[in-house]
Amino acid sequence: MFFKKIDARIRVAFLVFVFLFLLVVFKVFYIQVFDYKKLSALAKDLWSRDLPIEASRGLILDRNGVVLADNLTTTSLVLIPNQIKDKKKTAQSLADILGVSYKEMYAHVSKKTSIERVHPEGRRLSFEIADKIAALKIDGVYLVKEAKRYYPYGNLLSHVLGYVGIDNQGLSGLELEYDKYLTGAAGAIKYFSDAKGNRLNLSDVYVAPQDGLNLQLTIDINIQKSLERELDNVVDMFSPEMALAVVMDPKTGEILGMSSRPNFDPNHYQNYSTEELSRNLPIWSSYEPGSTFKIITTSAVVEEGLIDLDKDEFFDSGSVQVDNARIKCWKAGGHGHQTFLQVLQNSCNPGFVKMGQLLGKEKLFSYLDLFGFGSKTGIDLNGEGKGIIFDLDQVGNVELATTAFGQGVSVTPIQQVTAVSAVLNGGNLYQPYVVKNILEKETGNVIKETSPKVVRKTISKQTSKTMRRALESVVAKGGGKAAFIEGYRIGGKTGTAQKVQDGKYLVNNYIMSFVGIVPSNDPEAVLYIAIDNPKNTAQLSSYTTTPVARKILLDIIDALKIERQDGEMAKDLEWTDKITYKVPNVVGLPVKEAKKKLENFTIEYSGSGEKVVSQSPNAGEKLEDGGTVRLLLN
Repeated sequence: MFFKKIDARIRVAFLVFVFLFLLVVFKVFYIQVFDYKKLSALAKDLWSRDLPIEASRGLILDRNGVVLADNLTTTSLVLIPNQIKDKKKTAQSLADILGVSYKEMYAHVSKKTSIERVHPEGRRLSFEIADKIAALKIDGVYLVKEAKRYYPYGNLLSHVLGYVGIDNQGLSGLELEYDKYLTGAAGAIKYFSDAKGNRLNLSDVYVAPQDGLNLQLTIDINIQKSLERELDNVVDMFSPEMALAVVMDPKTGEILGMSSRPNFDPNHYQNYSTEELSRNLPIWSSYEPGSTFKIITTSAVVEEGLIDLDKDEFFDSGSVQVDNARIKCWKAGGHGHQTFLQVLQNSCNPGFVKMGQLLGKEKLFSYLDLFGFGSKTGIDLNGEGKGIIFDLDQVGNVELATTAFGQGVSVTPIQQVTAVSAVLNGGNLYQPYVVKNILEKETGNVIKETSPKVVRKTISKQTSKTMRRALESVVAKGGGKAAFIEGYRIGGKTGTAQKVQDGKYLVNNYIMSFVGIVPSNDPEAVLYIAIDNPKNTAQLSSYTTTPVARKILLDIIDALKIERQDGEMAKDLEWTDKITYKVPNVVGLPVKEAKKKLENFTIEYSGSGEKVVSQSPNAGEKLEDGGTVRLLLN
């Protein structure tokens, strides 16, 4: 009985042993067959070290493919402390080359880490310094590729583009807003080392970086250059506190140009204050719009059928009493009898008080909401402001009157140009945008496209047509004459807004503005320009912003290849204007007859003969009195 029990125990022990043996065999088999790749990868991770290779940011291009934000290839210093045998000598050599203290560099060289990036003194090194470091040929000292952001046009479009930090991360503007698209995926050179960091005799593995995607903007560089040049001229001439300009395609909401002063060079952003870097004035700045706001009030009364601009009249005595406030016209004694079209042309405040009273506060403020005032436009840039609009329960008779001519409310430039575009394009309020396409870097294929987005309908097509004609009349016959361009239908409206500080209006301190449209019969571009407190000039927009706007409008005409139009309104001449005449067609006429037809011009002849073969300028073009017409004779 005793031996039987021992025999049973031996059998159980044997079976347990066999089971454990089979379990071990199975585990070894499983590891060798099924877990080999996983465990091998884990082992390699223990041995491998990565020398990072930074990806290049995506390019930023204008609408025509011109590069506005590029990359330069630089190198940076990376250390593997465990591989550096003579740490003191290495620290001294690197300190001498980089111009830093021995103590600071020794801290990098002796740091208890697998990889030490020398920051910031070892980042974005010049080729000269990189060559000196490479010549040392010290184990554990590596130079790795890094891409440095480069803006080839310096200050141009700076607030829109933004800038990047030392680690190539977007910090403002499009660089920040589209950082996830512009930032690529870093690569690496993988080498293998033991637990002490000594390099093993195994082949290195190269993992290529993946560059970021490109952005193609709606910006036209030729229009942008015009804005930059003219704003620089404004600063030189008037020393303003700020100046800005925006150009929009009213049919899509695309921003064709945007700039402001002060601006900055994103290549050297460290040299500027936070305010200079972060304030993109066309979307951030908020102020009373002044008379450019009258475009909205006029649109509202026309849309509501309350006024016929051509037939209904208003008598301006020079001022109007509203409760306990007397609101004056800018012209002493007033404009007398005038149509409401002339009220707009003359920018007559009492006339707009009347328009506001006809609308009533509920209706007028409903149009402000409709046109987007008091709300962000949703433009794809960071830092947009909302402006300030009265709460309806705070609007009395005086607030209604002042709002009607652009005083007492606060709006942003981007709101202004977006709302005016809706007035002109048939009534569609578009969401403005700057990025047109996101492109694959190598192929140029479109990854993501921005389509025009209509936020809502504001006014009818008929009202829009009436407003286009009305604004053309302001340039031909009203306060915008300085923007008139012979042969092109230009619309516009001036604005002069008194500035407010601590709840009080400042004396002789104004923001001058102008809205320009080209061509007024079928608008392709809307320009908004504003100058804050210009010095050494008359405090009138017609003397400051309007002549500057004309120069920009001429450049827009060239950039967009806008052709001359027929049917332009004749300009009411002022004493400073030169008389112009249409050049008649004299080709094929005898010289004597041609001379009679060209009596208002100076004639220059080429060739000899009795008949005119060709002429310059061509028939139908306008030329100043006494201008030269060249005739080629047979």
